[in-house]
Amino acid sequence: MEGQPELVPVLKAHRIDEGRLADCLGREDLLDGPLKVRQFQGGQSNPTYLLESGERRYVLRKKPPGKVLPSAHQVDREFRVMKALGEHSDVPVPRMRLFSDDEDVVGTSFYVMDFVPGRVYSHPQLEALPKEQRADLYHSSVDTLAKLHRVDYQAAGLGDFGRPQGYVARQVKRWSAQYQASQTDQLPAMDNLIDWLQEHIPAEDSAAIAHGDYRLGNLLVARDSARVVAVLDWELATIGHPLADLAYYCLPFHLPHGIQGVRGLDGLDLSARGIPDERSLLERYCLGSGRDGISDWPVYLAFALFRTAAILQGVYARALQGNASNRDALEVGKRAGLMAERGWQIARAYK
Repeated sequence: MEGQPELVPVLKAHRIDEGRLADCLGREDLLDGPLKVRQFQGGQSNPTYLLESGERRYVLRKKPPGKVLPSAHQVDREFRVMKALGEHSDVPVPRMRLFSDDEDVVGTSFYVMDFVPGRVYSHPQLEALPKEQRADLYHSSVDTLAKLHRVDYQAAGLGDFGRPQGYVARQVKRWSAQYQASQTDQLPAMDNLIDWLQEHIPAEDSAAIAHGDYRLGNLLVARDSARVVAVLDWELATIGHPLADLAYYCLPFHLPHGIQGVRGLDGLDLSARGIPDERSLLERYCLGSGRDGISDWPVYLAFALFRTAAILQGVYARALQGNASNRDALEVGKRAGLMAERGWQIARAYK
């Protein structure tokens, strides 16, 4: 249900040796009685578990079993960036407790962090949240993103966490190759978008800690207010361009509402729903991050749509091959064309 993280018994494919895990946690003085383990249901690529011991509650995230790409599921990077932010900033993240690359414990590398109570709202219409609280949540999420991008990543010990220059150009090159490797049908809009982006790389080359997947569904909201209490799912975090994060967050304003599986706001009366418009959120972000303004905004939006289309195309291709992990992958992948079309529309309108 929207707002409430769903817990299920540990799935057969993700079972772990709970005895060895208890021994490991016990050595770190993290237990207060017998250990109970359940799994969070959802689309996380890294299996995620709730650990309960007496009054103590933690969350464990681990690399999935089996063969995975070397650059994927790097739970050590998730642990590192959240630990750095917890120690060197006021960005809301859970307290990190333990990282282990000892595969004898739960089969793969993993980390443990404090459980943060809260709600999750994945759809930008926020229909499960009272109307009078919706603007508060949008404002809190934008303020949190601005706070993240203000962090001095060098002082936080993340100077080697990514390459600070050329982020957008590298991403365009990387995702163009990924898209072409997984292409199944002709998408002229995507081909046009790739060519256009290569010619419109923004001259401004800011660098900040970039979350990489910053959206409402990756934010924990307080139970008693519309305040962000934790940012989760840092799997794609790096040193990157802050406006790429912001554009990805704003994509719902450029996607149509009313299409199943597409979390869009375009075409809705936002004011009637208590949702602020994109312009006001951009102004709020600039104020919070210390920016004078944003140039080349359509380029960042087109880039975010292109990147999303490339990712969805990969999901679709894997589904056709029978390798996709999500039963809805075929439907998800078909939306690559919609993302590419929207991106190309924005590119064509840009002067």
